[in-house]
Amino acid sequence: MPTAMAKKKDEDELKGYKGAGRKKLAELGLKVWDDIVLETSRGSFAGIILPRSENADDLHLVLKLHNGYNVGVRVDAIDRAQVQAHKRADYHIPEGTFPVDPAKPDVVLLGTGGTIASRLDYRTGAVIPAFSPGELYGAVPDLADVCNLETKKLFGIFSENMGREQWLSLARETARAIEAGADGVVIGHGTDTMHHTAAVMTFMLQNLPVPVVLVGSQRSSDRPSSDAARNLIHACWTAGHGPIAEVMVCMFGPTSDSYGLLHRGTRVRKMHSSYRSTFRTLGDTPLAMVDSEGIQLIRQDVRRRDPGRKLELHDAFDDRVSIVYYYPNMRGDIIDSLVEHGYRGIVIAGTGLGHVNQPLYDPLRRAVAAGLAVYMTVQTLWGFVQMFVYDTGRDLLDIGVIPLGNMLPEVAYMKLGWALGRSQDLEEVRRIMLTPVSDETTEREPPNGYIVLQGGIPEVDEFMGRHYK
Repeated sequence: MPTAMAKKKDEDELKGYKGAGRKKLAELGLKVWDDIVLETSRGSFAGIILPRSENADDLHLVLKLHNGYNVGVRVDAIDRAQVQAHKRADYHIPEGTFPVDPAKPDVVLLGTGGTIASRLDYRTGAVIPAFSPGELYGAVPDLADVCNLETKKLFGIFSENMGREQWLSLARETARAIEAGADGVVIGHGTDTMHHTAAVMTFMLQNLPVPVVLVGSQRSSDRPSSDAARNLIHACWTAGHGPIAEVMVCMFGPTSDSYGLLHRGTRVRKMHSSYRSTFRTLGDTPLAMVDSEGIQLIRQDVRRRDPGRKLELHDAFDDRVSIVYYYPNMRGDIIDSLVEHGYRGIVIAGTGLGHVNQPLYDPLRRAVAAGLAVYMTVQTLWGFVQMFVYDTGRDLLDIGVIPLGNMLPEVAYMKLGWALGRSQDLEEVRRIMLTPVSDETTEREPPNGYIVLQGGIPEVDEFMGRHYK
């Protein structure tokens, strides 16, 4: 009978494999972390056997190929295997002590989690937020060529779990770092809700003397195509050396590694689920390009770095606010439910120029009568609310719905929560909402602020052939 120690050793060597996969490993005399060459009916594969996710099927072996990518190989296609070596991988990167150079600027990196601070969890096969900010230096030592970096881990969560508590804590910690003399602050953040956090930080951190840069990555640090290192270097360069003292998002510009873009925190949005160039400035142009040579301004109307400027911290947020994305045939009980559950504000992402159907009129009247702040944005993302053009818009104005120009719906949500956190007076809230802080509404959109390339037409295909990398 096998001993407990023998069972433990067996589990370690075949970790995660079961059924047909486990049987095939035993048949070939293989174990996890073996560096092997597999001969299969679909060709040869060389790589290291990885642990198998506990909730995955039993029909595949998983190899990390020598080019860094992972591949699943069906066990019934394997003819034979040759073991080259045994190379147990260590996916933990130790924290490093960042070297200090008095000639370099001092940057504070605040960690919140997300893919930029993550690795692959082989127990589940999922990406988990596991690297602390200090480990980022261990992973990207080139950061030492850019600045002196102090790191502090505030949270270790995915960005969908960011909320009022985290936003307030993040704003206060950023203010402390700036007041303590930091030349810039970088916030490591998951990309999914980074544009929300960038917006609310813009409202909470006003009159900035130095840059505040949110950065993330679309692909985890253990992938060859990860954008984490390049984005971090760009963000730290921007924070330490850049001329722009605003809240910005720093991410890839094109899909290639050639440069990053700096987006104003109130005009940026994540626009693709997986592209590395997912962030776009909407209704305007990005602030600047950043690469290994430095920063090239695209716009000149930026707030310039001024260490003598006094930061204003407005740390307030009322999360009893909702975005209602209008769709045809929407029923009014959605609005009534928000009133009944004690919400104080509603942002509507309306159709066209800012419209909803007539069945919502009476529920919206009840919401306004109950003291809710109700604001209109457009779900088209580009363009302005224009509620004087059609009867529908005029009716909604009469009800008390307030138009927000070309403010993006998510930005309007963040600003309304921030405004209601600062005041209970609806007139004061209205004044706050309609007074721009940092281009969340603009007088007009430039001609190059709306560019959507439509594939398949000759001129776009020609352009893509010349410029797509």
